Amino acid sequence: MAAQFGRRLRRGATTTAVAAAAVAALSASQAPAAPQPDGAGDQTAAGATPSGDSAATGNSPYHTDLPPLNTPNKPGSSVNLPVTGSAESGIPASILAAYKQAEQGLAGTDAACRLPWQLLAAIGKVESGQARGGKVDANGTTFSPILGPALNGQGFALIKDTDGGAYDGDSTHDRAVGPMQFIPSTWATWGQDGNGDGRKDPNNIYDAALAAGRYLCAGTRDLSLAPDLDRAVLSYNHSTEYLRTVRSWFAFYNRGTHEVPDGTGVLPVGTGGTTPSPTPAPAPEHSGGGAKPSPGPKPPAHGGGTTPSPDPTPPPPTKPPTEPPTTPPTPPQTLGSLENAGTAPLKATAGEAFAQRVKVRARNTLGAPLAKAPVTFTVVGDTDARFAGGKTTVALSTGADGTVTAPVLTAGEKAGVFKVTAVAGTAKPRTLNYAATVTARQADAVVRTGDKALTAAPGAEFADRVEIRTTYKGKGLADTAVTATMITDAEKPAENDKGPYFKDAEGEPVRTLDLTTGADGLLELPGIFADDTEGTYKLRLTTASGVTLTVELKVEAAPAA
Repeated sequence: MAAQFGRRLRRGATTTAVAAAAVAALSASQAPAAPQPDGAGDQTAAGATPSGDSAATGNSPYHTDLPPLNTPNKPGSSVNLPVTGSAESGIPASILAAYKQAEQGLAGTDAACRLPWQLLAAIGKVESGQARGGKVDANGTTFSPILGPALNGQGFALIKDTDGGAYDGDSTHDRAVGPMQFIPSTWATWGQDGNGDGRKDPNNIYDAALAAGRYLCAGTRDLSLAPDLDRAVLSYNHSTEYLRTVRSWFAFYNRGTHEVPDGTGVLPVGTGGTTPSPTPAPAPEHSGGGAKPSPGPKPPAHGGGTTPSPDPTPPPPTKPPTEPPTTPPTPPQTLGSLENAGTAPLKATAGEAFAQRVKVRARNTLGAPLAKAPVTFTVVGDTDARFAGGKTTVALSTGADGTVTAPVLTAGEKAGVFKVTAVAGTAKPRTLNYAATVTARQADAVVRTGDKALTAAPGAEFADRVEIRTTYKGKGLADTAVTATMITDAEKPAENDKGPYFKDAEGEPVRTLDLTTGADGLLELPGIFADDTEGTYKLRLTTASGVTLTVELKVEAAPAA
C-alpha cells in the first residue's frame, strides 16, 4: 500500500517527521535524491523561473501520497501499458489520453525537449490526484472546478488577484486552478487549446496537460537529462519535497501503468487545497503522542501517546472521506471495437474543404455504444491538408451514442492521396484508416481578354495577338495546359491543312501548339500568319479539363484604294 500523508505540505511548514518519512520512502523506491535548486538554470526558460511566486502553481500545496514502496517489474510490465496492474498504477482513460496527446504534440513542436508523458502523469497525480480520479466529462473538462486555497499569505504565498476571478472565482487573491493547478497569471501566458474546441480552459485536462508540457519544456530544456528535468519540476513548484514526490511517482509510472475508466482512479487520502469551491480550512490533525486533545469529537491520533478520551471503547476505524458521486456509478465499460459510422469517400479540390468528415463509432465488449471513449484523428502522408487551426492531430471523445465526428478537413495545394486515421484505446488500440484524395484545380472556363476582330491579308501576319485567360470559379488559374489548333469545322473539329498557321522554332508552318498559362491564368498566343487562301477560319483552344474556346480568324484582301 502506498505511503500516504493525510494533508498537503505547506511551504516552509514541513515537519521533521514527514520529511523523514518522505526520505525513507524514496530510498525504498529507489527514487533519486533531489539536488539543491538551481535558480540560475531557468533564467532562459521563456518566463518560467524556479524561484519565488512565479512558479506555475504559485507554490500551492499538493498531495503528498507516495506510490507503493515495492514496485517489482512483472512480466509484461512496461510503459506500453499492461491491461491490469495495482490500483495505484491505474490512470483514468481521458487523463491518460491527454498526457499522451501532449507528449505527441510536444514531440512535433519541440522534439529537443523529449517530454515523457509519465512526467505529466506524476505532476497530475500530486497536483489533483489525476483530476480527482478522472472525474471529467466527454470533452475532458472536470465536472466541478478544482481550486487550491486562496494564496493570501497565511501559510501560503501571497498572490493578489490577477484575473478578476474569471478562472478561480476569487477576486481578492489568486488560487491554483484545474487538474494541473495553474495560477491564473501563469495560465494567461501558458494556456493552450489541447482539445481543439477553440477555448483555453485550465479545467480541461487536454488544455491543461498541453500547457503543462509547454511550461516544463520552456527554454532549451532536455527532459531526458536529470538536471533539466529537476529544474523543470522545481519551476512548477519550488520545493525540494515537491521534487522528491514528483520524482517518486515519475519512477513508479515508468515501471508500468494501465488504463482505468474515468471516475475510478485512486483518490489521495488528503484532499486539502483542491476543493470544488472555496471552503474553510480544516483544523490541524495531531500526528504525535502527548498532545492534549481539544474539546469535542476528534478522529483517532496517528501516533502514540494519550488517547483522546476516557471512553474505554474506541470508535471503529473509518475510511478517509471521499467525494460521494452525484449519481449512482455505472459499471466500468471497456472498448471492444471501433467501426466506421457512415463516412463517405473523402474527396476535395486543392484549397477547398472536404465535404465529407470522418465519423466513427466505439462499442464496448458487449457490442453496445460506448460513450466518453477518447478517439484521436490524425492526417497521415505527404499532404498539406489540415484540420481546423492547421492541426494534423485532434483528440475528441465519443458521445452518448458512441459516435464522434472529426473536424472539417481542408485540402492544401498538394494533389494526391493520403489517409486519415482514427485510433481509440491504449492497451489494445483500434485503428481505422480512411483514404483521402485531393484533386488539382482544373479550369472551368477559358475566355479572350479582348473582343477585337482578328483579320489579316493573304500572306501577311495577323496584326493583333490572341490573349486568353483560364479560370476556376472566376479566379485565374495558372499553369493550365492549353492546346491551340487551327480546325476545319467547329462541329467536327480536325486539324486544317490550309489557312492561318503558327511557326515552329525553324520557322516552318504548324497548326497545333501545346501551351501553358502563366500567372493569373493569362496566355498570349504566338504570332499567327495567313497563307494565300482567303476565307474565314477557326482556332480552337482546349484545356486539359476539356473546356474549349473557338476564335474566328479572317483572311481577306485589303479593299482597293
